[in-house]
Amino acid sequence: MKKREFIVQDLLSKIYQEEFKEGKLPNQRKLAEIYGVSRFTIQQAVKNLEEIGIVRVIQGSGIFVHEKWRNNPLIFNSLTRTPYDRIGSKMIDLKKAPATLEEQKIFQVNELEEIWTFERIRIVNYKIEQLEISKMPVSMFPDLNQQVVEHSIQNYVERKGYRISHYITSYDPITISKEQSQLLLCKRGTPAMQITNRAILEDGQVFEYSSIIAIDYSVTYIRPFDREIHRSRID
Repeated sequence: MKKREFIVQDLLSKIYQEEFKEGKLPNQRKLAEIYGVSRFTIQQAVKNLEEIGIVRVIQGSGIFVHEKWRNNPLIFNSLTRTPYDRIGSKMIDLKKAPATLEEQKIFQVNELEEIWTFERIRIVNYKIEQLEISKMPVSMFPDLNQQVVEHSIQNYVERKGYRISHYITSYDPITISKEQSQLLLCKRGTPAMQITNRAILEDGQVFEYSSIIAIDYSVTYIRPFDREIHRSRID
């Protein structure tokens, strides 16, 4: 684990244990002494915490724990902790076709319904990190186009009047194929993670099904301990 990642996780742990009096962290010079690293490494770690909404930095005053940090259901990786203006997408393909049997089951549609399929690469801080293939029902999103695909799908969906509820996500380790390596600009056989998402609206409708190949697949979860579920698994 990189020093910066260790510091981020360690500070998160201390924040959740409420170790910082009055919600204020030590200054960057002190943190650099504590962790035995350069101030630049500390700056990067603090920047990560700031970008995911855990701390706020006030120039001349210090680093403070964000007042609403406990409300952050935190799952962060290279995408979720990076501001939107440093994330880009480039569409490779966009087409629609009658729903396959599998797509009919996923979206609860009949064989006459059409499904969009688009492929795009995700670019984070000017580096290609993900290859994504997604599917969406044409009946719900008849005007899907390249401009939408190369920007935020979430913003597009909510602008259409839908309300996003949650995502069901699974992770499977893989190695990059020859075709994928050409798009991701990496070596064939490079370790990666295949991330499968079902995106669900408040009414229970699946509006997007995606398969993502991620080169940078490091991820940190912070989740509350559910005592009732824990007990039910023991009984």
